[in-house]
Amino acid sequence: MTTRDPDRVLPALLFALTAVTGLVDAVSYLSLGHVFTANMTGNVVFLGFALASAPDLSVARSGAALAAFAAGALVAGRTVARIGTGPRLRWASNGFTIEAMLLLFAAAAAVGAGDDLLRHPARLYALIFLTGTAMGVRNAVVRKLGERDLTTTVLTLTITGIAADSSFAGGSNPGWTRRASSVALMFGGAAAGTWLLRHSLVVPIACAGVLSAICAIAARICTRQAMVDAPQKFS
Repeated sequence: MTTRDPDRVLPALLFALTAVTGLVDAVSYLSLGHVFTANMTGNVVFLGFALASAPDLSVARSGAALAAFAAGALVAGRTVARIGTGPRLRWASNGFTIEAMLLLFAAAAAVGAGDDLLRHPARLYALIFLTGTAMGVRNAVVRKLGERDLTTTVLTLTITGIAADSSFAGGSNPGWTRRASSVALMFGGAAAGTWLLRHSLVVPIACAGVLSAICAIAARICTRQAMVDAPQKFS
């Protein structure tokens, strides 16, 4: 990997953000009233369950998560449309920075929260809004990046690809390491988030924010170094 080719850094950053997704969804499902704020496929299903009066689910909470996610995607989409003509990592870093800030704000909002956030709706919905918006921003940026097999939040097509393109199905296993790594990292993030929640609500959210911030900083540094090494490429 060289600084002259900053896009080679991108898969590593997206792998890290896939683990962040696991952390965020562990927090949202286990502590924010059974919603997903990163995985909107699951959240849409939960909304349908809630409309059919399934226990322990809420139309308001699921709806708030969907609205926050959509708002984040809208903001990021407009931002990327304005600055998306430059180096990918430069404008991706802006999106990752917004994500990190929102997650760190969520961690701050979680300070002092008790074990049952349903008794504190203002704090609960603040956390749903902040984490959902952060994930909406991320997804809009990652969608624009278009890196193969690295969506960072949805594994349905990834797992399908592992099976459908495998040697057992007559395929050649293209990209299996990247796909399997994505599954493992989201699994690991979810497991880590669940374990950390036993100790504190703040810690897994803060860890997610710090990891996102590291990705943003790494993307910015790589882009700046590449511009120093080969300024004609970015002129």
